[in-house]
Amino acid sequence: MKNPQQLFEHMMQDNQCYLAPGAYDGLSARLVEQAGFEMVYASGGAIARSFGVPDIGLLSFTEVANRMEQMLDVIEIPMIADADTGFGNVVNLRRTVQHFARLGLAALHIEDQTFPKRCGHLAGKSIISTAEMTQKIAVAAAVKQSVCLIARTDAIAIEGIAGAIERSTAYAEAGADMIFVEAPESLAHIEQIARDVAIPKLINMFYGGKTPLIPKADLAAMGYKVIIVPSDLQRAAILAQQQVLSALYQDGDSQALQAQLVSFQEREQIVQTSTYLNIGHPHHASNS
Repeated sequence: MKNPQQLFEHMMQDNQCYLAPGAYDGLSARLVEQAGFEMVYASGGAIARSFGVPDIGLLSFTEVANRMEQMLDVIEIPMIADADTGFGNVVNLRRTVQHFARLGLAALHIEDQTFPKRCGHLAGKSIISTAEMTQKIAVAAAVKQSVCLIARTDAIAIEGIAGAIERSTAYAEAGADMIFVEAPESLAHIEQIARDVAIPKLINMFYGGKTPLIPKADLAAMGYKVIIVPSDLQRAAILAQQQVLSALYQDGDSQALQAQLVSFQEREQIVQTSTYLNIGHPHHASNS
């Protein structure tokens, strides 16, 4: 059986377009895999918000790496990681890429924002020079092992679409395997990126951001290889938890929302409780 890195490499060589929902912990990563998706995206923004803080570069390398490891431990499908800016300069980036490669990630993206960064769809971003970013990409490429190196640019908001395309070309030449132009603001932008960036492309699609929602089939026809949907699962979880908390506060229990809750048994099946309890006792299965 191919390992996740080999699976991802094989996927990148076929003619399909893949959707990678964003997860942020072991449970959400499990749910993505159980829903039938062939890859998962570890969203840096969603991971930050799961700590109760905004996506503005507050988490440390260690905090993010620990979460990535927790997610990888419970899934078999390839995972794409958000490596932000590499958590610092080129020296920090080198360590980040080496460590993420050892964890078994299939792919990771690094970006050209200044450190600390912020969510790509927030205002007030700033970016490093093309020369500094190409140096970071070259260093990352030298130590990435079998990981797919994705270069992200946030240049549209600062330098316009032409600047983003120019940077994408330079990043590809520096050793990136895939390009991620963040926050295109129109269908024309999306089409231009597809047309003018020669290597495989990743695009970020989610409701409520700066980028218009384009059907997967249309993006595939343009030549996009991976579509990430970073925060939809977390946004759904936030609303569901708010609704349950409201019922608990008003009624003292959640009986009114029973139809919206998985059962006790379903919950245990999702996290494979019986499988864990069966370790070392193959003839004494438990359905707890």
